[in-house]
Amino acid sequence: MQPSREEVDKRKKFIKENYYNMSNSQIAQELGISEKSVRKHSQRMELPPKATLLTRPEQCVQGTSLFENKLAENLLPHKWTYGWLKTNEASIFVKNPEDIIRLEDMKKEWLESIKKKAPKYTKFTYKKLKNPHLMVIDPADVHIGKLSSKSETGSTYNVETAINRVVTGVQELVNKAQGFPVDKMLLVIGNDIFHTDNPKHTTTAGTPQDTDGQWFDNYKKAFDMYVEIIDTMSMIAPVHVIHCPSNHDWTSGFYLAQSLGAYYSKNPNVTFDITIRHRKYFQYGKNLLGFSHGDGAKENDLVNIMASETKNMWSATDFRYWYLHHKHHMNKIKYSDGKDYIGATIEYLRAVSGADGWHDRNGYLSPQSIYCFIHENTSGQIARIMHHFV
Repeated sequence: MQPSREEVDKRKKFIKENYYNMSNSQIAQELGISEKSVRKHSQRMELPPKATLLTRPEQCVQGTSLFENKLAENLLPHKWTYGWLKTNEASIFVKNPEDIIRLEDMKKEWLESIKKKAPKYTKFTYKKLKNPHLMVIDPADVHIGKLSSKSETGSTYNVETAINRVVTGVQELVNKAQGFPVDKMLLVIGNDIFHTDNPKHTTTAGTPQDTDGQWFDNYKKAFDMYVEIIDTMSMIAPVHVIHCPSNHDWTSGFYLAQSLGAYYSKNPNVTFDITIRHRKYFQYGKNLLGFSHGDGAKENDLVNIMASETKNMWSATDFRYWYLHHKHHMNKIKYSDGKDYIGATIEYLRAVSGADGWHDRNGYLSPQSIYCFIHENTSGQIARIMHHFV
């Protein structure tokens, strides 16, 4: 026969009041139930486990105080979740009901600390141009941390290769584009900048990867790489940075973008769009540019999505482009919205990174390149510049 609600409440109250004064068998005998039932009630009420070596209640109190005293010597109050103190006199497991700092609080404090230490930059006075252009630099699918062995794939790719390719590639693009009068630079970051998203060497979804380097070292190197690139670009024209969240590094890529935004918080020459929003847009004169990793909305829906999400920009522009990544190979599709009018052009970019063992075995091979697109204020995309890696 099932006990009534009133009887269950009485049992819980008795267990809660005597849990540390009596053994489970004593409580069970007093209530006329099994020890298993006592354990179930205590677990449902989330009562902290009993000390493993303590038998008297005064020892429990004494042990808890000892733990808190030891903790107070090194940590602030309420900054811990649980602890296990083991001495010759006691072994006690203690939970903190106040909980630990939330991830959001940690992120906020961390970003604020970066902003406080962020270097101050001088506001540049850029030369006014008669026929201005936008330069879009988009290092796609860099995959810092990817490991490719020449004996397995025919080529070598590691952390050092990835960093060198991006830095030298951006400089080559800038050199080749010197003939264009540029009044705005746009840098696209993210797009699987990291090969993995955690210390277990897996993607965000948990797929294991062949990796090179430790995640914390790779994070620092990626940060320094982007700083070098942004500083180089800002010497030419004001820089706008757009972050595209991606499937390999959804979390770490986002935090890297946030770190860069905080670092440049005192730089009037650099602006950021680094939210977790999967699709980003940018208008330059009669140009409307859309950016996404390419693993989200279906390709056939992107033009209509752009028109819906950017109604004002869509109506104010004549030339519209989607720049996508993820597939590692180049492709270009034009969607028309009327005779002689292009609704939007969708372009997939080649990857900076080489093939790893899995891609090589399956024959997913394509040239590796880094891209630069030149957009004229009133004429749309007028040039594309590529630097190839061999």
